[in-house]
Amino acid sequence: MRSLCAAAALLFLAACATPEFLFPAADAEFELSGRIAVRYRDDAGSGNISWRHGARADEMLLTSPLGQGLARIVRSGDEVVLTTQDGREFKAADAESLTEQVLGFRLPLLGLADWVRGRPAPGPAPAPTQRRTDAEGRLAELEQAGWRVEYQEYQGSLPARLKLSFPGVELRLAISEWK
Repeated sequence: MRSLCAAAALLFLAACATPEFLFPAADAEFELSGRIAVRYRDDAGSGNISWRHGARADEMLLTSPLGQGLARIVRSGDEVVLTTQDGREFKAADAESLTEQVLGFRLPLLGLADWVRGRPAPGPAPAPTQRRTDAEGRLAELEQAGWRVEYQEYQGSLPARLKLSFPGVELRLAISEWK
């Protein structure tokens, strides 16, 4: 398993140009961009995130702070493919195990599409074990599928800053743009 240090080094040393989405915008339920910070055990790193989500597909681009490509994560139906900046492809049935294997940290793509919109994930994800709302009725905290999601800031009705925790992992998202 690659360590997060290796992934962080790739963030800064990536030599390819800023990647563009391949997934058509017309098929997307939402698109967001912002920053991501990852802490995994004793390692930490940060970069940019761009994500286009649809009902049957996702495409997430992780780039260095300077916008150079690190990884492209594509979910199509029940398969997830992660392509590294050097063109190597890795496949799995779920994003969490794939990102942990390749990047060194878990990325909960299954529930994240709902969590970033300020709601629990329906369907196959376990029911929330804890749920707290703020004074305006928006979700302030959620525990689901082993993840704890803290909503630290909203821009209107959509979350702008989130902190996600899983044993040994902490992800922070700062969403700067919604489409």
